Amino acid sequence: MNVVGDNIVLRAVERADLPLLHGWANDPEIQYNLGRWHFPLSEADLEGWFEGFRYDGTDQRFMIDTSDHGAIGMTNLVDINWKDRNAFTGLLIGTPALRRKGYGKDAVTTMMRYAFEELGLERLDTTIIAHNKASLDLYLEKCGWIEEGRKGRVFFRRNEFHDNVILGVTRDRYREFVEASEAIR
Repeated sequence: MNVVGDNIVLRAVERADLPLLHGWANDPEIQYNLGRWHFPLSEADLEGWFEGFRYDGTDQRFMIDTSDHGAIGMTNLVDINWKDRNAFTGLLIGTPALRRKGYGKDAVTTMMRYAFEELGLERLDTTIIAHNKASLDLYLEKCGWIEEGRKGRVFFRRNEFHDNVILGVTRDRYREFVEASEAIR
């Protein structure tokens, strides 16, 4: 099932997406702004990841697709805890020219709607490396998330340590965000 936003569609990752994902996985600028440890990723490694991924109800990965540009990024819901009704989510807009054009906001809000209104989750979590101001602004200023804490000096990038910023949004906070967004229109 595709999840449709205003200007994007969240769809399953397909084998045809692997070359694009391979490029993003090995792009130093993209990796600098993500809060995980990264090593060069071979095509075989990516193929193994794709082959090993099975939908088991706890992890969902989506390509962010647009009618004008095709696949421009990736998002996910992982570590879904059905008992406590929460999950972790992340976002990557891999095409640099399409960042700060509203596609990230559309993807985050579409994922929020899917998680809260379709899956019945109660909260979503994410973490962002502290120097990634664009992502922090996206989640905090444009999508209604709240900073819930920081872990100091977690990520080592370009010979410096950076904090890990912990963000969250609850179903109630999402409803407030939707009501405020509708009032602005």
